[in-house]
Order: sequence, then C-alpha cells, then structure tokens
Amino acid sequence: MSPSALDVFLAASATALATGLGAAPFLFSRENVSRWNGMGNALASGLMAAATALLFWEGAALSLPRTLLGAGLGWGFIAVLERLIRQDRSVHIGDLNGADVRKALLIMGVMTAHSLTEGIGVGVSFGGGDNLGTVISAAIAVHNIPEGLAISLVLIPRGFTVGKAALWSIGSSLPQPLMAVPAFLFVGWFAPLLPVGLGFAGGAMVWVVFRELLPDARAELSDGATLVYVAIAFSLMMVFQLWLSL
Repeated sequence: MSPSALDVFLAASATALATGLGAAPFLFSRENVSRWNGMGNALASGLMAAATALLFWEGAALSLPRTLLGAGLGWGFIAVLERLIRQDRSVHIGDLNGADVRKALLIMGVMTAHSLTEGIGVGVSFGGGDNLGTVISAAIAVHNIPEGLAISLVLIPRGFTVGKAALWSIGSSLPQPLMAVPAFLFVGWFAPLLPVGLGFAGGAMVWVVFRELLPDARAELSDGATLVYVAIAFSLMMVFQLWLSL
C-alpha cells in the first residue's frame, strides 16, 4: 500500500516531537545548572560539529557543488541574522536579553534550518516507498534527540526551564512535517534541492560553533578541557550516527 500525504505528515511530526526528548536528562539534575555554561557550550559544539560533518558527507555524495553553494548560503544567512539581532537591543525572550538571547536565537535559527532539510529528506524518502520512508523517519527521530540535547545545553543554563527547552526544541523541528508533505507530493522538484539544504544547514552550524559556542566555552574552561568535552561529544555523535546507518 502506497503511503499517503497524511502518513508522511504523521511520520514527520513524530520526528519533530522526538527532539523534545533531548531536554529529558535535565529532569534528573537541575541544581547549579548555570555552572554548566562552559561545559554545555563545549558539548553542544561537539554535537553540532559531528552533525555538520555528516551533513557535508551526505550532501557531497549527492552533489558537491550544490552542497558547497548551500554551505555558503547558510554561513551568510546566520552571519546576517546575528548582525540584525545584535543591532536590535530590545530583543528578549522571557528573562533573557543581550548576549544570552542572541545565542538562543542563533541556535534556534540554525536548528530550524537543519529541520527544513530533514523534512525534505523525509518527504523524498517516502516518495521511494513506504518501507524506505519509515526507516528514514525512524533514523531522523532518533537523531533528533541529541539535537534537542544540544539546544537544551545552551538554553537551560541560561534560565530556561526543562519544559520550555523541550518546547523550543520541538519548535525548531516543526519545519519537518511542514516540508515533508510538499517534498513527498513533488519529489521530483525537491530532490535536487536536498544537497543545497544539507550544505545550508552545515554552513549555518559551522558559523555558530566557531563564532559563538567555542569562544564562550573557552572563556569559562581551559583549552584542554574544552577540547576534551568537544572530542567526547563529537565522538559519541559520530558513533551514534554510524550505529544508525548499520
């Protein structure tokens, strides 16, 4: 039986909801969470760096020129977004303002860009058949959990509750069901855009990691400790991704 647009929407919605599970570890330890800023920034850097490497790998396998084009667009998009946020000093989220709200918005921006690509991936995969779409959706759902953790590692030490961090994580993935259905219905049009989207998300992540997260981590940790936390998160994410691909 061929999948319907409703099947695709429900599968992509499940992947979005899975992102909220990344905040779950903070349910068990919330004391002195503000002290985790340095470690959280370093761990988020490692997780996002691993995700970036995989995005570029997947994009290059489809089309290296289009992936590089997307990477340039993603870098430029986040750079412009950061400048606009910096200029508007009235921007705030709840009790956050200044550098904290800028960082929160940038993380949300880069993860939302990533989710657009994942939504296209889900829709295109269902265009290849129900079984393939189910497998890809399940893999993305599991993959979204550490992405939600990366978001929570940045938001919770800056004053977000666990519930709000989970909701913001899910919100960053809402483009997945929104993009999955049109990608499924018009797979021939969306498939060529996939490497551009992968590169875009990767370029945006590279900017945030090297311009925001790593400098903040090094401001609170020694270079050695920063490297250790980044390496641990990067390695675990890569092993996790390789396990998913088996």
